[in-house]
Amino acid sequence: MNISEIAKLAGVSPASVSRYLNNGYLSQEKRERIAKVIKETGYTPSSQAQMLRTRKTKLIGVIIPKIDSSSISQVVAGISSVLAEKGYQMLLANTENNTAKELDYIHIFAQNMVDGLILLGTELTHKHRQLLKEIPLPVIILGQHTADFSCVYHDDYGAACTITQALLDKGYRDIAFLGVTPKDKAVGQDRLQGFLDTMQKAGLTVSDNRLTVGSFSVENGYNGASKQINETACPDAILCATDTIAFGAMKALQEKGYRIPEDIALAGFGDSAPSSILTPSLTTIHFLYRESGIDGAKALFERIDNPNASLHAQKLGSSLILRESI
Repeated sequence: MNISEIAKLAGVSPASVSRYLNNGYLSQEKRERIAKVIKETGYTPSSQAQMLRTRKTKLIGVIIPKIDSSSISQVVAGISSVLAEKGYQMLLANTENNTAKELDYIHIFAQNMVDGLILLGTELTHKHRQLLKEIPLPVIILGQHTADFSCVYHDDYGAACTITQALLDKGYRDIAFLGVTPKDKAVGQDRLQGFLDTMQKAGLTVSDNRLTVGSFSVENGYNGASKQINETACPDAILCATDTIAFGAMKALQEKGYRIPEDIALAGFGDSAPSSILTPSLTTIHFLYRESGIDGAKALFERIDNPNASLHAQKLGSSLILRESI
């Protein structure tokens, strides 16, 4: 079955069928006749032929820093829902937090005919920015704010202020912060700065030994909390840059016999699924991860349809989830 045969059965010209398949202008009456024949025959147009006609592959490249993450899976689900509506498919690349791999995948996607690129960034180096400007693809950055590209990001600074203030309102004053590398602006810099500024506003000084930096891992939380409780004076509370880090901290505290929150309060960011079912349940920040994927994908299609469109920058809010850990 080909376009000419579909056209003959529908009583229209092959050009009309081509316009129908490529969403071109067509009268409603012709559109309905063609749709009826396609449904009855089960005709599926050749993807290669469509690509030659439209110069589109119907593929979107999505680069993620790690695959075993609740927040990232929500973002990817949001992207996937929009791609499905548009008739597109996703090519997913997992970099395992390796910036060199990110650069490699950007090269690969640029050379292998995807229609657009979505990067869930943790670190945007000079090499990233230079390469992304050079490739002939529309690009959306998710999770990081940048003036160089369209982006959808979270108010990490404001969220950190909110959860720090919640700890202060509960009476905690000596608060430790378990963070991640400052190369990550959103999680590494903005969440730490929100914490420090809120503490300073309350007239409280945070000593260097109350701040630790590590990876996005349970191990980081475990080691960071172990360090804090081995200090001469334990903190009143520990704020972790992610829920995953908080899970490691919880394990360390419970192994050492500390009660949460009676001895030490604990809080995180992300509202991941385990945070509500652990004992005690974890106080955390809920981010709009799925919505960021949806909004990012929609912004990408705007740039695919209009490459000269203005850059899109969208900041999403968050909400505080108070649970048993404080």
